[in-house]
Amino acid sequence: MNVFKTYYIDVLKNNYFNFEGRATRKQYWLFFLFNFIIVMILGIFAGMDNFIGTLFGILYALYSLAVILPNLSIGARRLHDRNLSGWWQLLVLLPFIGSLILLILFVLPGTPGQNRFDK
Repeated sequence: MNVFKTYYIDVLKNNYFNFEGRATRKQYWLFFLFNFIIVMILGIFAGMDNFIGTLFGILYALYSLAVILPNLSIGARRLHDRNLSGWWQLLVLLPFIGSLILLILFVLPGTPGQNRFDK
């Protein structure tokens, strides 16, 4: 539970709209994992063909809207750890290849020591 609080709740609570600083691979990928699990659970229940499915569909839509900014901010901070601008996230607009390049950038280790994005 402490990992969930540290790497998921704190991102939503303290860094919801923070595009400054750096995020380590561990911070980024644990946030991604918890977010993915939540989306999958909501999606599974939203696929039901009854009232509960409708309710979870609404929750799914609201949750997806609520985490757009945190996803963008932690992505920008992850790119900052690689000494790249957060604007590199726009690569996702290039079909397939852009997402692949971003995945590689998010997986690679950050620059050691300080870089231009340190506070």
